[in-house]
Amino acid sequence: MNSLSERSVDCPYCGEKIDVLIDFEDIGNQYVEDCQVCCKPIVFSVSALEDSLEVLVRSEDDA
Repeated sequence: MNSLSERSVDCPYCGEKIDVLIDFEDIGNQYVEDCQVCCKPIVFSVSALEDSLEVLVRSEDDA
């Protein structure tokens, strides 16, 4: 079984749409990954939503 899911998210800094791979093992976790366009750190929060993944992104400055 493939534990990766490709998602498109908008960078909270530059607003560009970027494609990222989300690992199902990250459900319930937060991690930081740099934007592929502006290189600023994006905080990813991954959670399960019924039979799919919910991926929320924010800047490190957001509380």
